[in-house]
Amino acid sequence: MTSTATAVLFPTPPFFTPKYSSSLLLTRSILPFPSLKPKPLHFPLTPTLKPSFLVRVDDGDGDADPGGPSDYDADEEEVELDNTKDFEVEYDPLEAASVATASATTVDVDIAIIESKSFVSTQGWDSDMVVDYRINEEEFHKISLLDCDFFIRKPPDPDNDVYDFREMYVTPPDTDVYSIPKVLAPMPQKYIRCAMSDYGCYNVTEPPIDAPRDPLYKSEKEIMKVFLTKHYRNRRLSDPEFVLDFEEIYVIDSKTKSITRAKVLVTVPGGRNRDRKSDLLVIRDNGNSFKIIHASERDDPTTVIEREEWAKSRQDMERHLRKLRDFNISNWF
Repeated sequence: MTSTATAVLFPTPPFFTPKYSSSLLLTRSILPFPSLKPKPLHFPLTPTLKPSFLVRVDDGDGDADPGGPSDYDADEEEVELDNTKDFEVEYDPLEAASVATASATTVDVDIAIIESKSFVSTQGWDSDMVVDYRINEEEFHKISLLDCDFFIRKPPDPDNDVYDFREMYVTPPDTDVYSIPKVLAPMPQKYIRCAMSDYGCYNVTEPPIDAPRDPLYKSEKEIMKVFLTKHYRNRRLSDPEFVLDFEEIYVIDSKTKSITRAKVLVTVPGGRNRDRKSDLLVIRDNGNSFKIIHASERDDPTTVIEREEWAKSRQDMERHLRKLRDFNISNWF
């Protein structure tokens, strides 16, 4: 099974590059949790389907942990700016002059605010705190991951892509025990439109040799992380100027049951005033490293695979030669 070290995501659908992935042996367990006392539910309008943005890569670091709260230096004043200022975005030092002259203000398209009778703000609550009520899952975006189900408030909208990060819950897979997730970075305090893409792998199981009539293989998809990428200026998918704002990506991690904002390095000339239609997002290090490059700098998949395999073969050869050089003191003899 071959693995790649780079994932790319273009700002304009529907073109996305399929990626190779390695198999991980992970076990999904469901514990018997007691059901909580139900409360009356309110059912919203029937949501409509929207196209999905898929990113599947695996860098071979399945046990890598995302950055903790100490990686973010946002103070209280930045939180009060109501997400009107870009943060956690680094620009290439070569483009410092362009960034200095760029405007930091972004005007977003207004989204109609609809009051929900069942809205419960979870801002400021302690993480991992189990709530004493049951939510109406129809009013939330349900994001199913390997180790948990993540819920984010879903305001009624025809495109079904509006997220309200002020109310979020997390549960063990397929249970109704709702708790408050870990929030590792300031979240938007208003509605925003996001495109969802997943980061995971496929477990491929081949049949035994003594069962030739079994299928050749079967695969099971395991989603480790989910990326929510903001629509630039909250534009709809049908907007002729629609692009994705790769500088604002929210990462939901299945292992830690947390949500955070990604740190993004921008190497495209022009800073914030650049033409975002030529942006190309590169995801590496098991979904922990994000970099925006120009589309013309994209490497084809064969080049990426050869580069990674060459580095691995050099390491294997070095380990072999080390045994011969240390012959006099080696424990093998």
